[in-house]
Amino acid sequence: MSGRLLKKVLKEHEESKLQNHHDEEEEEDEDEEQLGGSRNRSSINPFDLLNDGDEDPESEKEAEIDDEEEKKKDEEADTVQPPSSKNKSKNKKKKKTKESRSNVVVKPEITLDETLEALSLGANSKQEEEVQETKPASSRPVLEIDPKYLNLENELRRMYGSKVVRSLESSSQSGGGGGGSSRQGRGGRRGVHHITKTVLITPMENWARWDRSFSMEFLETKDGYNYFRYAHSSSYEQAQRAFQAAQNLHDLNGVASVLINNPYHIDSLITMADYFKFAGDHQMSADAIGKCLYGLERAWHPMFTPFNGTSRLKYSHDANKPFFTALFAHMRNMDRRGCHRSALEVCKLLLSLDTDNPVGALFCVDYFALRAEEYAWLEEFSEEYQSENSLWLFPNFSYSLAIARVYLEKTEEASLDSSKSSSLDLMMQALKLHPTVLKKLVDKVPLKDQAWGKMLKHYYFRSDQSKNPSLDHLISIYVERNYLIWRLPDVQKLLKSAAELVIKQLDEKESDAEDFLSVKEEAFPAKHNEYSHLSIHDFSDTVPTLPPDNLQNFVADPRMGGGGGGHHQQQQAPPVRDVANRNPLAVFLESMLPWVNLGEGDDDGDHQPDNNG
Repeated sequence: MSGRLLKKVLKEHEESKLQNHHDEEEEEDEDEEQLGGSRNRSSINPFDLLNDGDEDPESEKEAEIDDEEEKKKDEEADTVQPPSSKNKSKNKKKKKTKESRSNVVVKPEITLDETLEALSLGANSKQEEEVQETKPASSRPVLEIDPKYLNLENELRRMYGSKVVRSLESSSQSGGGGGGSSRQGRGGRRGVHHITKTVLITPMENWARWDRSFSMEFLETKDGYNYFRYAHSSSYEQAQRAFQAAQNLHDLNGVASVLINNPYHIDSLITMADYFKFAGDHQMSADAIGKCLYGLERAWHPMFTPFNGTSRLKYSHDANKPFFTALFAHMRNMDRRGCHRSALEVCKLLLSLDTDNPVGALFCVDYFALRAEEYAWLEEFSEEYQSENSLWLFPNFSYSLAIARVYLEKTEEASLDSSKSSSLDLMMQALKLHPTVLKKLVDKVPLKDQAWGKMLKHYYFRSDQSKNPSLDHLISIYVERNYLIWRLPDVQKLLKSAAELVIKQLDEKESDAEDFLSVKEEAFPAKHNEYSHLSIHDFSDTVPTLPPDNLQNFVADPRMGGGGGGHHQQQQAPPVRDVANRNPLAVFLESMLPWVNLGEGDDDGDHQPDNNG
C-alpha cells in the first residue's frame, strides 16, 4: 500500500501544479527534464516508506481514507484536462518538469513531509526510534571505533607488507606446526563450508558452522544509550552445566568434551585458551579466543551498534562477562604481536561498552595510544571522557599525558599552542602527585645512572608506597604496563629534568608537598583497595608458564585422550600438526580437541610424555 500511495501523493502535486500554470514557456531541454525528475524523486527515500508492518491500525485506516479521497481527486483532474495531441502532452510533460523543479526550490519537502507524517509513512516503529537515539556529543568522538583498525591482519600488512604476511601464512599452513594449521584445522570434522565474515576477527572457512546457541536481546534505551544483554538457549544452558561440573572437578578433559558437541561454548573456549597460554602455545590460545569472538559477534542484535559509542553491554549481567574477558584477551594478543593500533581500538570498545571500567581498560588505553602514536587523541580523550575523578589524577594519565606532550611539542602547530601546559610542567605535576612511581620505574626499567640514586635519597622520592591501597595498586599496574616506554631517551631526559626541578622546589617550599597530598586523599579516600579485582598480571608483558607436573593436575581421566582422537579420525581429517619439540602435555590435550589432527602416532612411544605420577 505504501508504494502505491507514494505514487498518488506525487501525482497529486504534479497535477495541481499543472492546473495553476497554463502559460509556462517551453524552455526545458532534455537534460533539465532529467534533472527535474531526479530532484523531484530524490525528495523522498522510498526505502524509508516500506514500513507497512510497523504501522498501527489507526494509521492504516487513515491512509485508506486518504487513498479514496486521492482517487476522487485524480478522476476530477482527468476530467479537467482536455484531449491533446502527442506533441501537446510532451510539452505539458516538460512544463510539469519545470514546475516541479521550481516548486522544489520555493517550497520543497515541507508539504510532502507533512503529508507523509499524516499518513504515518516514513516513520519507524517506536522501538527503532528509541534505538536510533544518539548519546551526548561530548564523549562520542573519542569513543568512536574505526572498524578497519580492528582487523589484526590489516595492521600486520601495514607494518610488514602484504607479501611478507602472505608468505608467513602459507609457510605456517604448510608446516603444520604454526598458527595457520591450527586455525585451518578448526571445524574440519564438520567439513568445509561458507562462513560469514565478521569485524572483530577473521574466521577460517573450515571453522564449525555457527550453531545459534546464544543470542543478544535489547533491554532498554536510557539517556540516549541502548542497552543489550546476551541470552542463552536451552542447549547452551545444558552445555554450561556440563562445563561447571568439569570446572568444579578441575577436569580439563571434561571441558574439552563440551566443545566436541558445542564448538562455540564460550567459557570452555576461554578455559582452553588459558590452558594453552600457560602451556606456552600462544597461537592455539589466540585461536580459541578468536573463535569466542566469532560466535559472540554472530549473536549480535541487529540494532547493536558498538562502534559509534551508543550501545551499552553492562558487565553486571553474567551473560555479558565472557565478551569482556574474550575482548581483553584479544587485546593482549594484539599487543603481543606488536599491533598496538588495533589493540587501541579494542580498548576503546571495552570502554564504550561499559563506562564503569570493569576490566581495567582505562588503565591501559594510554599505553596503547602512546605506542600507536595517537598523542593528540590521548589528550582529547582525557579532556572529554566522563569519570568520577579527572583522568589526570590517575597515575597512568598524569605521566602519559606528559609523554604525549613531549612528542606533540615537536610538531609546529603544538609548539605554538600556548594554552596548554608544557611537557616539563606536566611531568613535574605528575611527580608531585605520584612520587612513588619514580622508585618503581628506576627498579623496573631499569634506570642505572648514578643520578637516579641521588634523587631517590630525597625524602619525597625515597619510598615506593603511598600508604593508600587503591593508589598503590594503580601505580603497580601502571609501572607493569608502561615501563617499556620509559626506556626511550627523550622520556628519560624529561623525567630527569622534572625530578631535579621538583626537588629544588620542595627544598624551597615544603608546603607544596602537603598540597598535593591533600589532592590525593580527596581523589582516593578509600582505606581499602577499590581495584583489587584487577590483577597486575593481566597488565604484564610477561606470560607465565606452568611446569607439566602442575598442568597435569587439571587432567582427571587420561583415557579421554584416546577417545577424543578416535572421534575426529573417523571424520574429515584436518591438516596434521607437527609435535616435535613441543610440550608433551600440551600435545596430549590438543589431541582431545575436535579441530586438531596430530597424525596416526607412528612413533611407537618416541615422543610420549615422561609422567611418573
